[in-house]
Amino acid sequence: MPARTLVTRSEEETRAAGEALASSLRSGDTVLLFADLGMGKTVFARGIAAGLGVDPRQVRSPSFTLVNRYSGRTLVHHVDLYRVETIEDMDELGLEEILGGDGVTVVEWAERLGPYRPERAVAVRIADRGGHTRELLIDDRR
Repeated sequence: MPARTLVTRSEEETRAAGEALASSLRSGDTVLLFADLGMGKTVFARGIAAGLGVDPRQVRSPSFTLVNRYSGRTLVHHVDLYRVETIEDMDELGLEEILGGDGVTVVEWAERLGPYRPERAVAVRIADRGGHTRELLIDDRR
């Protein structure tokens, strides 16, 4: 599927874009989120989770726990690699079992995945376009 670009103008629209993407996700899929700090990665992840039957109020930035698991119609693994510095740190997270395993995995700071980067994934790049406006480049490589 060719890459597509969406422009959102609020957190609600960014979340809705995540929810729309969720309708095409299946167990074993991975969504890789690339964006600077504060650009809406967790908001987008919250939308994906909501679209998969998870109460969006449960979804929070996993910066301190690194991996959160949510139960919905599909299991959702929410991974945040912001604080991960080495491959050894990632080994301890159990990424081999999570990526491509049961459920859908959403990875924030995906550029840090290194050798763990799955071939079959949806990459979402979020860029600031001023104010609350975000440009989302969605590249589906499944």
